[in-house]
Amino acid sequence: MTEIDKLLDGFAAFRAATFETARFRALAREGQKPRLLVIACSDSRVDPAILFGAQPGELFVVRNVANLVPPYQPDGHYHGTSAAIEFAVRDLGVAGIVVLGHSSCGGIAALGAEGGAAREFVGPWMSLAAHACAHRGGAAREQASIRRSIENLRSFPWIAERETAGALALHGWWFDLEEGRLWTLDGEGFSPLA
Repeated sequence: MTEIDKLLDGFAAFRAATFETARFRALAREGQKPRLLVIACSDSRVDPAILFGAQPGELFVVRNVANLVPPYQPDGHYHGTSAAIEFAVRDLGVAGIVVLGHSSCGGIAALGAEGGAAREFVGPWMSLAAHACAHRGGAAREQASIRRSIENLRSFPWIAERETAGALALHGWWFDLEEGRLWTLDGEGFSPLA
């Protein structure tokens, strides 16, 4: 069985067990109204919809290498993550943003690896977290990148305005893959959440 065959089998299982005609017709007709934006890593082991038991239409999810948020930089270049954040906040009106990092993150580990910075796209992307993660290792490095992404979210003027007004909450979460535990950014450190 090929990888494509596995995808098609998975889609058949989705159609048989999960696809609810009325629900999906309503989503198609009424559009999406998610209340949360989750910025997560592209890592195949960390799928926000699965981790949080979310149904279609409940989460607006952005996934990228190492769950990074760039600073506000309206320079006319291509900014996929920033565009998704803007759409979620300004058009969908989400009430919360979760930056979801995780243990054993390959993107964060690449910060200290030889050759990682030489990559055409990954190197410049990971430079967003380089300063925050310097002189740290393991979980502390992964959590520092989450903290930096929260700081960068606050550099978007319309996020800062909404957070100050109490219309938007920012959350930094770290998922421990081995233990299946969730930690939350609490001031300068992380504490167990679930």
